[in-house]
Amino acid sequence: MIRVATPEDVPVIHALVRELAAYEKAPEEARATPEQLREALFGPDPAAYAHIAEDDTTGEPVGFSLWFLNFSTWRGVHGIYLEDLYVRPASRGGGHGRALLAELARICVERGYQRLEWSVLNWNRPSIGFYESLGARPQDEWTVYRLTDAALEALGGRA
Repeated sequence: MIRVATPEDVPVIHALVRELAAYEKAPEEARATPEQLREALFGPDPAAYAHIAEDDTTGEPVGFSLWFLNFSTWRGVHGIYLEDLYVRPASRGGGHGRALLAELARICVERGYQRLEWSVLNWNRPSIGFYESLGARPQDEWTVYRLTDAALEALGGRA
């Protein structure tokens, strides 16, 4: 079952983010606190949204998606950028990841959004195969750039 996350889910979302970071071999980079997640998801001006995948038998959370709106100047409409999708290893293959993506696709269709986008690590062949089986295609002509830490501070005038 897929459901919209509630403020009571923040501890499990935080735990799932930490598990995802460990899976992606970067646990030290997952610095978000539960308080930051609570503010981003449920504060007065939410910046992101989340869904929880629950085990159909036990009702226990087994995965999540965390997303936010983006905008295409070419298409003139919003889209969804999927920041994180994670299903615990013991629950993989049970349809939870597909159900999370299907819910986001449903939201896109319902609201007239024309894109559902995300990034995947190049080495993550199981996820790449899964995404491609759904009809997703890589955007090979684009390279992601990112400013963080000292470089961001320097450009932003604080260094």
